[in-house]
Amino acid sequence: MHQDDHAPSPAETHRYAARAADWRCGAVVYQVLVDRFAPAAELAAKSHLYPAPKQLMAWDQEPRQGRYLEDARLWSHEIEFWGGDLASTTARLGHVQDLGADVLYLNPIHLAWTNHKYDALDYKALSPEFGSMADFRALADAVHGRGMKLVLDGVFNHMGRNAPVFREALGNPASPHRDWFNFGDDYPSGARAWWNAENLPELNLENPAVRDHVYAAPDSAVRQWLRDGADGWRLDVAVDIGFRYLAELTSAAHGEKPGSLVVGEIASYPPEWFGAVDAVMHFTLRHILLRLAGGTLDGGTAMRMVHRMVDESGVENMLRSWIYLDNHDTPRLATTLPDAARRRLAQVLQFTLPGAPNLYYGSEVGMAGGDDPEMRAPMRWDLVEANHPELAWTRQLIALHQGQRALKIGDLRPVTSHRLIAFERHTERVAESVFVIANPTDETVTETVMTGNSRLMNPFGLNDLLGTAPGPLRVFCGMVEVTLPPQGVVVLQPDVAPAGGYTSYKRVP
Repeated sequence: MHQDDHAPSPAETHRYAARAADWRCGAVVYQVLVDRFAPAAELAAKSHLYPAPKQLMAWDQEPRQGRYLEDARLWSHEIEFWGGDLASTTARLGHVQDLGADVLYLNPIHLAWTNHKYDALDYKALSPEFGSMADFRALADAVHGRGMKLVLDGVFNHMGRNAPVFREALGNPASPHRDWFNFGDDYPSGARAWWNAENLPELNLENPAVRDHVYAAPDSAVRQWLRDGADGWRLDVAVDIGFRYLAELTSAAHGEKPGSLVVGEIASYPPEWFGAVDAVMHFTLRHILLRLAGGTLDGGTAMRMVHRMVDESGVENMLRSWIYLDNHDTPRLATTLPDAARRRLAQVLQFTLPGAPNLYYGSEVGMAGGDDPEMRAPMRWDLVEANHPELAWTRQLIALHQGQRALKIGDLRPVTSHRLIAFERHTERVAESVFVIANPTDETVTETVMTGNSRLMNPFGLNDLLGTAPGPLRVFCGMVEVTLPPQGVVVLQPDVAPAGGYTSYKRVP
């Protein structure tokens, strides 16, 4: 049989197969603050774990801005707790799996004094409010048993002021841990602290002993937690750690668990950071999407920005990187974009652009919340109902992303447009191509866009994958004319099925 000259090459087939085999590419990530995700079954029995001045709150109480505690060098709302633990998180994994998530990402769980745990006391110990190491291993086993992965939050740029190693070094210039930190009269708190937050003294990563403790030695924190069941790390303020030490940490993680993920919280433009980490949290892309959906960035400019970033970063790096619209450090999406149409436009792009969509707990039911600590409210389980519109919409988006190979592992091709933002995600097969066209303006826009895909056949139709198309759409000589209402968005795929027994796709793979 004659082999079509334009059939996918072995190199193409291998490239996409390799991406599909990499769990990090296009994964849907579900983020959880353990203290706020699910109430503990026996909360009264663990009340002793929250001694004064810490406070244990009722699940239906919402966090509010507190007062600064001079003695503790932190804010009172940082030591208010809602009592969630690893066992209660494990009990709610069915919800995460039912959404369609691939990865459970936990904010820090290592021993720390505050509720957010970004002030580590001991990287290698689990905070007792969350349970025991047996509880952690049970969670990891349950996550893996559901076919998912587990990613932890590593806070390796700084520790907490209450960390025993810091307290010892602060009071004893001869301490063996003195060189773990940078002390000096030039610092407001006597030691270099992250953004001068006195409760967060920075580690001296230039000291080999510190690097051994964090990631280099066989018994390091990074390696230990991977052995105990984690599949990767999200690195807090990774940009502060710098290229060299990030690269060493990533190498150590891969050496301990090949195929593990290291994703960095890097707010800088991302291309040069790849190699030092496997992936980044997409700060740049988040700002593009929110500005686009908010009406302050036009579609053509946004598409040029995204295409440049993908071109300079490499699509594989982008596929592993997390696309987030809100998290524990930002106002929730429902607060940032209160208009439902604008919010949904941003969400469609989150789940269709190259990357791993990162969903913050509660966003699937439209939880609102402003600046810290409002965005960290306890999960609203009373809203988790099958007929909840935001929940149904989130499930639809996740199913769309998970059901389309091109959206998980495909390349990006811009679709030429003027006022709209339009792009194609594609693999080696035309039938898998997905076209996304969105109108970020406040006006109805009719526009002819050019696809740039030579395998689209004329004049066959395009299937509506999201149920939002205004009517039947067809391809004419590589062009598609579409009319979209304000903030309207369509997700389309070539209809290659024979019509009346005939299709022009019979020799076009």
